[in-house]
Amino acid sequence: MATATALSQRAYGLSAPNPNVGCILVAEGKTVGRGWTQPAGRPHAEAMALAAAGARARGATAYVTLEPCAHASPRGPCCADALIDAGVARVVVALQDPDPRTDGRGIARLREAGVEVDTGVGADAARAAMAPWWSRATRGRPFVTLKLATSLDGCIARADGTSRWITGARARAHAHLERARHEGIVAGRGTLDADAPRLDVRLAGLEARAPRRYLLTRGMAPDGWTALSAPDADPGVDSLLVEGGAGAASAFLAADRVDRLLLYRAPILIGDGKSALGDIGLADLAAAHGRWRLVDSRMLGSDRLDVYERVRKE
Repeated sequence: MATATALSQRAYGLSAPNPNVGCILVAEGKTVGRGWTQPAGRPHAEAMALAAAGARARGATAYVTLEPCAHASPRGPCCADALIDAGVARVVVALQDPDPRTDGRGIARLREAGVEVDTGVGADAARAAMAPWWSRATRGRPFVTLKLATSLDGCIARADGTSRWITGARARAHAHLERARHEGIVAGRGTLDADAPRLDVRLAGLEARAPRRYLLTRGMAPDGWTALSAPDADPGVDSLLVEGGAGAASAFLAADRVDRLLLYRAPILIGDGKSALGDIGLADLAAAHGRWRLVDSRMLGSDRLDVYERVRKE
């Protein structure tokens, strides 16, 4: 299942409106087929894996990160039926599909056909791997990542606004990779007026993956931008990267819309500079504790990246 989850990442940010799913077919201890959701959502991961396996799929075990779909679509076959028709003997599912068109029906159909089904294997990792789609499917809103690049003392610029460059080349390249993995990117009006940011992807081979640009404003957005009236307004994308100004960052945090935090910290001190955040609506220090969980930490050249996820009870 870990391999299937890793494969699902190849479709991250590309499979909308469908989830980015990974699938592995194993027979006699060997991988006979593998697949992941293709761009724009079709073919599905199971269809790709079955096509790769051919006749070797008969009697095999399929490991799939999301319950095989059970509904017919003009865009492609029903994956539960495809697995049954191929003669797969066992299916291991990480997550039950929250889509009401499937939601347990795929598992039930497989079992009714005599296919052994196990569920819940690697569920947390699979859910994290498809976080944008899962957020849209279960909460009706995009998965929001906030990116902050600061000095050790929490500044994003000098007092005069100078901010290029706080972090080094490797950290900036990683930030561009994150842009390529998101459907939308948000900046505030102050950042737009001061810096006129392009917010594109400047990595060789990924230039076409630039996200759609949103401006957090109650007014009109200039050409090439789409106005986003508030952090809780729906931009119509599954993944949103907030990158552009303390005002926008603070607004999304105050609205409790940030699900993931990318904190890039350079080994420099600025002193009397511009703070990364303004008022985020914190009532007392007790309310600040227990809200964020560290999930990754690494060095990018001389800079440190810490990745946090919002702790939610849902």
